[in-house]
Amino acid sequence: MLDQLHIPAPSPDDKSRCKTLQKELAGLQQEVRRSGLPIIVLFEGWSAAGKGRTIGELISELDPRGYQVYSTAAPEPSEVRRPFLWRFWRDLPPRGEIAVLDRSWYRRAAEETALSGERLTEINLFERQLCDDGYLILKFFLHIGREEQRRRLEKLAGKPATAWRVDRADWEQNRRYDTLAPKIDALLDATSPIWAPWHIIWNEDKHSGTVQVLTIIRDAIRTALEKGAPRAGDISSFPPPLLEMPRLSEIDLSPALDDALYTAAMKKERKKLQQLHSRLYREKIPVIIAFEGWDAAGKGGAIRRLSRALDPRGFDVIPIAAPSPEALARHYLWRFWKEIPKDGHMAIFDRTWYGRVMVERVEGLTPAERWRMAYREINEFERSLHDWGAVILKFWLQIDPDTQLKRFTDRQNTPEKRYKITEEDWRNRSKWAEYEDAVNEMLQHTSTEYAPWVIVEGNNKQYARLKVLRTVRKYLEARLEQR
Repeated sequence: MLDQLHIPAPSPDDKSRCKTLQKELAGLQQEVRRSGLPIIVLFEGWSAAGKGRTIGELISELDPRGYQVYSTAAPEPSEVRRPFLWRFWRDLPPRGEIAVLDRSWYRRAAEETALSGERLTEINLFERQLCDDGYLILKFFLHIGREEQRRRLEKLAGKPATAWRVDRADWEQNRRYDTLAPKIDALLDATSPIWAPWHIIWNEDKHSGTVQVLTIIRDAIRTALEKGAPRAGDISSFPPPLLEMPRLSEIDLSPALDDALYTAAMKKERKKLQQLHSRLYREKIPVIIAFEGWDAAGKGGAIRRLSRALDPRGFDVIPIAAPSPEALARHYLWRFWKEIPKDGHMAIFDRTWYGRVMVERVEGLTPAERWRMAYREINEFERSLHDWGAVILKFWLQIDPDTQLKRFTDRQNTPEKRYKITEEDWRNRSKWAEYEDAVNEMLQHTSTEYAPWVIVEGNNKQYARLKVLRTVRKYLEARLEQR
């Protein structure tokens, strides 16, 4: 890509054209806000290629209430202990706003993994997910020659006010320029799909380079406002390794436990889990446990019993309700990525990202095209967590309609339990068949080797709670044995 770069001749009108473009972008920003178009503009390039200056020209006339500039420096401690993409999901702009990135996930990938094929795949999937959700992603690589880079570095290093901006890595990059250029070219080529292509900008002349950048951004925003941002859509991909799952109607719900057996077994499991939790912390293994199930199926009770077996300093329980306006303004996975724990810690989700293919599907809250895409997106999300090193375990708590009715009635007739039952619970019950179809499909499409579903027979609460603890214990033991 670099060797095919078109180098426009500088024009004496470039400075005035830049001012005109800045005014146009300021006007477009208001349309972006009204339309709810989310935009990510990221800048990569050689050291001293002019990223900071170009960003300054881009935002000079914009309303600062509608954009945020992020500089990707050395990762913070909280970032190091979380998945590679965690920070970038956390900083996603809401709909109608612009995020400007001075370096990005590409810098992190290059510095931490020498740009392995797996990391490039992860990046491409990340960008595709955002584009499919309506994000406009504009990627710029600012290109200058080796001699020009050396001249600029010498100029910066020679002034006390700017010498701090030049370090050993910058000089090393200039020394290895000819070796690095083909590698950069390969990176750009491998990460330039039609929905998020790279724009290579020859930036030795600051005015002509800025005009190119601003023109591309202006034209892309205009097109996106008129036709929508480019999307990948339902492209082909390799299916994940799916596990065979039974249908809910095939589940035998008769298993039960008497009080004495339950009490003794739970005491034994809690002791084992306490020991395992300590080892997980020491060995920095993250754990993500997800609970889904019918209303009144016993998710809360199972989570409480599991929590009692764990060190409270090493886990968080994350209850998931209807998305807030802040969450609705971003990709639906944003609010779950934010909650991913540090390595060595555990996150227990009381309801999860699977609402996308259950509640949002059944209630018609999400178009069919988007919730069907979610199967693939969720599998990719969980695969990314697995590749990071997380243990992922997902429980579906199954009960029959008669048991649910009995528990609903008990809650309604017991004052201290009445807060647990709502009109929405009764309304959801009337759609049992629709929800059962959605759950069956969800289990078939998202139970993978790296993030399996475990169906818990929940008619008997004691049996269900013990099965949850035993299953967690077995999976954690298996994970630790792999070390």
